[in-house]
Amino acid sequence: MVTPRLKRPLQPMTAFVRQALLSRGLMRAYRGRPACQRNDYLSWIQRAKRAETRQKRLSQMLDELKRGDRYMNMVQRPRVKSL
Repeated sequence: MVTPRLKRPLQPMTAFVRQALLSRGLMRAYRGRPACQRNDYLSWIQRAKRAETRQKRLSQMLDELKRGDRYMNMVQRPRVKSL
């Protein structure tokens, strides 16, 4: 496995997030995102001070992964593979 070279500290995935991804069947969609996006999602969720805010952010991440066309509420275009 190649470790991505991120400029920000690598955030660990909490059990709370892992369980949500697995129960919704979105782990593959999560892993399909670039390392910087995965790290941003984890950091964003973990920085929330209130449990309600963490849950709201987690729900947004899960919805965006399910839709596949959003990242942090911004339009996310799929990558085009060159031939």
